[in-house]
Amino acid sequence: MADDLGLDLPNDLDAFIGNHFIYTYANGWRYEWYARNATTCDYRIHQGLVGGRWVTNQTMQLVQLAPGMYKADWHEPTGTCVSLYFDIGRRVVHGTIFFPQWIAGEGQHPEKTICYQNEFIADMNRFRDEGPAYPYVVIGEFAKITFMEQRGADNDDVINAAPGQLPDGFLDRTN
Repeated sequence: MADDLGLDLPNDLDAFIGNHFIYTYANGWRYEWYARNATTCDYRIHQGLVGGRWVTNQTMQLVQLAPGMYKADWHEPTGTCVSLYFDIGRRVVHGTIFFPQWIAGEGQHPEKTICYQNEFIADMNRFRDEGPAYPYVVIGEFAKITFMEQRGADNDDVINAAPGQLPDGFLDRTN
């Protein structure tokens, strides 16, 4: 804990929990992410290497780094690790994704993850265990937040359908 180090960092997650974001990385990948509560997030991927994938109730670690700045980290059943930094004031995300070889390596199979993961956890674990995992493919990119709204904590209506099932124009709103 930061307090154990005498850093006196803020720890007010209330302003962040319940926020729903859509952001597009510099490489063109488009993600949607929801801070369900202090320990879980939901997301769907609209464009990118694993576009079409979606997950609900993903366990995460969430911290506040400074006013308006938050970091979420998690490890998926696929073996993928994700770290997201949100700068709300500047509407910027920096994401680092640590893909195992079986997903992002040359000649591998990202398509195996394109599903509603919650219904295929055993498969994701099996694919992860079959590997290969190393060396990880590390992708770090900045993204622009193109949509942001407060939806309240634990709202099952936020991320409740596969990517591509949003009303027309939803991804281009600039709230």
